[in-house]
Amino acid sequence: MIVEDEPDLVRLVEFNLQQAGFDTVSFDRCKDALASASATPPDLVLLDLMLPDGSGTDVCRTLKGDPKTKHVPVIMVTAKGEEVDRVVGFELGADDYVVKPFSMRELVLRVKAILRRAETAEEAAPVPADMIHFGCLRVDRTAHRVFVEDDEVTLTALEFRLLATLIERKNRVQSRDTLLEDVWGLRLQVETRTVDTHIKRLREKLGAAGAYIHTVRGVGYRFADTPADVES
Repeated sequence: MIVEDEPDLVRLVEFNLQQAGFDTVSFDRCKDALASASATPPDLVLLDLMLPDGSGTDVCRTLKGDPKTKHVPVIMVTAKGEEVDRVVGFELGADDYVVKPFSMRELVLRVKAILRRAETAEEAAPVPADMIHFGCLRVDRTAHRVFVEDDEVTLTALEFRLLATLIERKNRVQSRDTLLEDVWGLRLQVETRTVDTHIKRLREKLGAAGAYIHTVRGVGYRFADTPADVES
């Protein structure tokens, strides 16, 4: 599903996705897109942030709040590329954020990567996973729930995957490129600030438990047995 009000861009995106073997449906209004998604959930949504009848952030919030569409991946496509805009998008549950102008080839590769990751997650879903206890942190990978002390912490799907990946590889340094590939499913030369932004938000949400995520300067991040004294 393409939600975009620039006709020329819609035609270009449709052409490239159809050439790659995808079926597309397009809308230029929030109301119409949400009605269609509720009736027939798409496999993925390419979502502009600035639309004639509302904001793409509201569309994303509605999709992620509806049980029928909460698992549908969302790629935000927008001219707004400031860090605060990306943070808001990721906090709402967006799976990726593409800033205009962008390469059509890269957009198609991102779509393929996210759909591939979604398929892998669906195939792995029936496999049970134990509750992880680590200091004040509890992670239920089966129910996708996280607790610090006795308080539940609400994480986006990406934040949960990032935390689970770091814990599974405890005490091993993970480079930003490795995390982009394994958590985001991206094998492209893209900005690694995406990882830094998510780590920052994850630490903030985890509170005291966030100190277990260490920064390894010049390399990446590591989930360690002991909390870090100072993080940046």
